[in-house]
Amino acid sequence: METIKNRRSIRKYTSDDVSATLLNELLETAARAQTMGNLQLYSVVVTRDMAMKERLAPAHFNQPMVKGAPVVLTFCADFNRTTQWCLNRKADPGYDNFLSFMNAASDTLLLCQNFCNLAEEKGLGICYLGTTIYNAGAIIDILDLPRLVVPVATITIGWPDECPPQTDRLPLTSFIHEESYKDYTPADIDRYYSPKEALPENQHFVEINKKETLAQIFTDIRYTREGNVAMSASLIEVLKRQGFME
Repeated sequence: METIKNRRSIRKYTSDDVSATLLNELLETAARAQTMGNLQLYSVVVTRDMAMKERLAPAHFNQPMVKGAPVVLTFCADFNRTTQWCLNRKADPGYDNFLSFMNAASDTLLLCQNFCNLAEEKGLGICYLGTTIYNAGAIIDILDLPRLVVPVATITIGWPDECPPQTDRLPLTSFIHEESYKDYTPADIDRYYSPKEALPENQHFVEINKKETLAQIFTDIRYTREGNVAMSASLIEVLKRQGFME
């Protein structure tokens, strides 16, 4: 529990290698994660080669940890393997649909989180890259992912060469609902978000971006409506291309 409580994203790594033995041990243990129908609807692409990292980097907006980490792991929702199993065992698979993608994505993210917890227990540093679904099409091309395989998460991993401060979190009361969902009043929002808004670094973001509130940083700059709509359309096209949507 203490490892999770002390979690922080690590973006700088030493030059020390992460051995294949250790990595495989962590992935094998992580595969004890819950999975739909015990089908393990995921695959993980391990990238160590610098040339491959350089190809992947633009898909992750050239974040430096992609090339700086000893290992980059791309966690993929994978119904291809299960489909091939069915086809080779006189069974008629029906997994070329959106529900199947959601099931595979859920399996994959459970595996991914298990892996992150285990890696950090070993003293490794990890960083989750949310850019994966933004540029899934490019990653599919680079990693030669076949039909019914879609990347959903990327983790950079290595031995930490920094100890950055932890980012803030909302209080427990902000996301726990007893028995049924209780919607938020303006007073609730003030109580839960004022401490975040009062942090010096967040006030600095607001000031330098000439905004009135921290929320505007997210709506106007980081995650805009236009960007969300465009990336949603791109992801839908990827799901169609990979056979999960008609």
